[in-house]
Amino acid sequence: QLSCLVKMVTLHGIPKDLDSYPEDLLLFLSPSDYAATGSCRQYFAKIGKANLDVLQRESSQRKQLLLEALACLKIPGTQVNEENAEILGRLVCDLGGEYMKNSGGNLLKQLSQCESFLPDQEEAIRSVISSGNTTFGPPVAWSAFTLNELSGLIPVFDHSILQKIPK
Repeated sequence: QLSCLVKMVTLHGIPKDLDSYPEDLLLFLSPSDYAATGSCRQYFAKIGKANLDVLQRESSQRKQLLLEALACLKIPGTQVNEENAEILGRLVCDLGGEYMKNSGGNLLKQLSQCESFLPDQEEAIRSVISSGNTTFGPPVAWSAFTLNELSGLIPVFDHSILQKIPK
């Protein structure tokens, strides 16, 4: 339905008021389509707020979005800073485990919004959490507020993490 809607909206060219359309609609446009309205950074900041699950997890379209986002943000290697993590939003859900390990805690806030994880992502999240080198600190120092912030990641925590969290 969204794909068809995009065809209708762009029938007479790309509208100048793309920002007034739902973010999910933008998933079916490319950054070059959006360029007339704003920068690729703005485009991916909008995409990061969209419901990525409209696209199948391993679909070529979703993979292409992530590749274009990494290129737009000029992310070298597999380390994402906090500012870029904010722009990527839900796109971080598709990053590989090596990005999660190398980015430290920069991705945790966005990762807590993901629906599911692949095994290498889960392992990376546990590794980062266990290290304690995040803005949340080590699990032994967590409060109810911290758990609330990371609530989407709780299913990924293993016994060694859970037992360190204060009652």
